[in-house]
Amino acid sequence: MNKKIFLIAGTQDGRKLAEILLNHGFEVTASVVSDYGRKLLEPCAGIKINDKPLDKGELEKILRQENFNFLVDASHPYAKNVSANAISAAQEAQIFYIRYERAEINFGYEKIFPVDSYEEAAVKAAQLGKNIYLTTGSRNLKIFVESPALKDCFLTVRILPTAEVLAQCETLGLSPKQIVAMQGPFSTELNIELFKHAGAEVVVTKNSGQIGGADTKLAAAKILNLPVVMINRPKISYPNLAKSFDEVLNFIYGS
Repeated sequence: MNKKIFLIAGTQDGRKLAEILLNHGFEVTASVVSDYGRKLLEPCAGIKINDKPLDKGELEKILRQENFNFLVDASHPYAKNVSANAISAAQEAQIFYIRYERAEINFGYEKIFPVDSYEEAAVKAAQLGKNIYLTTGSRNLKIFVESPALKDCFLTVRILPTAEVLAQCETLGLSPKQIVAMQGPFSTELNIELFKHAGAEVVVTKNSGQIGGADTKLAAAKILNLPVVMINRPKISYPNLAKSFDEVLNFIYGS
């Protein structure tokens, strides 16, 4: 029987995983939440794409109606709600759930300050400097912009150069001087120049792994002797956790 896989593929490694699953002969439907995500997946021959946002109920309905055998969750390491909904929907639909989780970066630097939330990150950053460089993406910008702790600080935000995200920055009152609209990957050298150009005193980031550029951000900060506020990954108990593409395949073939 041909195995049908519903893949939450909102990341670069999620798209790579889609190609691998297709090459193994599985029937793959990949779920993305943007037109940009759809365009990145379209070159994958034979893939089906869902680009409609799905809450838990809608996801469960699709899993049941289309008789999927597996849900592979390759969402971003910080997409806590996406993973929680996926785990619950898979349990309700009685299909096998697999979490693919990219490795964290272990970086020896004494000026890394770990926190557990974006709100904590805002407070800690304000304690460390006045010129804050945010590399945490666009989804939680509002928390930093509206944080009382940062009211006397200058924020520089690095975001994807899409019309939607730029409009969000404008709505939040960020000026062009505060916005660095670029798509990575960023080398250590480029990060150094961007941090220096912005006059950064503190870098705020997430441990998104090497594919998320955490390694080069930390290397640049260390060279410049900048403190780094590191937002920890959310703590989720995954039913089946794979740390590599091969482990994902092992779960599928072994179930």
